[in-house]
Amino acid sequence: MKFDEAYSGNVFILSNPDFEESDVVIYGMPMDWTVSFRPGSRFGPARIREVSLGLEEYSPYMDRHLEEVKYFDAGDIPLPFGNPQRSIDMIEEYIDGLLEKGKFPLGLGGEHLVTWPILKAFHKKYDDLVLIHIDAHTDLREQYEGELLSHSTPVRKACGLLGAENVYSFGIRSGMREEFQFAKDSGMHLYKFDVAEPLKKVLPDLAGRNVYVTIDIDVLDPAHAPGTGTAEAGGITSKELLDAIMMIADSDMKVVGADLVEVAPAYDPTEKTQIAASKFIREILLGWTNKK
Repeated sequence: MKFDEAYSGNVFILSNPDFEESDVVIYGMPMDWTVSFRPGSRFGPARIREVSLGLEEYSPYMDRHLEEVKYFDAGDIPLPFGNPQRSIDMIEEYIDGLLEKGKFPLGLGGEHLVTWPILKAFHKKYDDLVLIHIDAHTDLREQYEGELLSHSTPVRKACGLLGAENVYSFGIRSGMREEFQFAKDSGMHLYKFDVAEPLKKVLPDLAGRNVYVTIDIDVLDPAHAPGTGTAEAGGITSKELLDAIMMIADSDMKVVGADLVEVAPAYDPTEKTQIAASKFIREILLGWTNKK
């Protein structure tokens, strides 16, 4: 796969045109082949980039400027429409290549199944990997309506790959009774409803660990993020998610990669979802990608 060709359309604001000299690679995964309710998240990566042009380049949260981070927007992986297995194979291969080149991968989804092949690639490099999962949904199903490849399964798959004790879920407010029972019995760490407060308690235990973070935009209440495929009432605010991002930035963990998924622009003509997502990406770039 090619890594060093810039996206042919809009790129994330202030993207460096030079792949080789960049430390971070932003890439899109325009896939929504397995969604269980509303499709459209395949259009999320492009729109997050487009609305980023309205961002300030300076963050008062991090007291940093985007010029201080070298990142390259590689555009979207050309995933084959309607073919989940081939798509996840391509994503895994792509991340393998980025990690081999020493880049920090920052992914834009796409449905949440895209996180599964990313974790498979990271697990090859980091055998002690921890997953922080911020989401409205448990994503702990083994299958959905008989389909093993589903956006409702990636965290269950991660528990099998990484060890359930290395999986931490925050903000969860939706799932089957059996999923919550699995979380309890397996030894994974599942925190319902809130993000910032339980995260604050957990972070000291993860000091020095290699951590991958996945954020599903539907962790936000639909009042703050209606543009998503499976909106769930009772969520957190944009400010609370920003607080969590800053906590992670200030922690002693080593964040080795991240993604933000499930932005579906068609359901939010106000653009508040896309605008929030692009701001979260800015803060991740400034707060997480410089952690050594």
